[in-house]
Amino acid sequence: AEDNRTNQLVFRKMVKDLDMDLQFASNGREAVEMFQTFKPDMVFMDISMPEMDGREAARTIRALEPAGRRVPIVALTAHAMESDAAQSASAGIDRTLTKPLRRTAILETLAAFCPAEVRPLVPPGDEPG
Repeated sequence: AEDNRTNQLVFRKMVKDLDMDLQFASNGREAVEMFQTFKPDMVFMDISMPEMDGREAARTIRALEPAGRRVPIVALTAHAMESDAAQSASAGIDRTLTKPLRRTAILETLAAFCPAEVRPLVPPGDEPG
């Protein structure tokens, strides 16, 4: 979920060579709606968005999750204060990445939270460049 088109394009470019179905929501409310229909394996959530911010959207997603299924939610934020990460964690966010985003941080996060039962993000012998 990212309200800024430029940030959406940057994120898409950083993961373009990975085997994933990437879909964007433009605000927290859309992210909650998409969560219910798309059933993602992971959510990257901007914190500062119109209509519903990322923390409120994360709390709403946590309330909608069926028992026994916790989808990783990763905050994307320009706010790098320790208290910001603590507020995000209390909203049910599993990890916080600060902007500007780094490809290595995104790849590490995907590797850390990628469910074991999904296809590999990078086909064997096809390391991203």
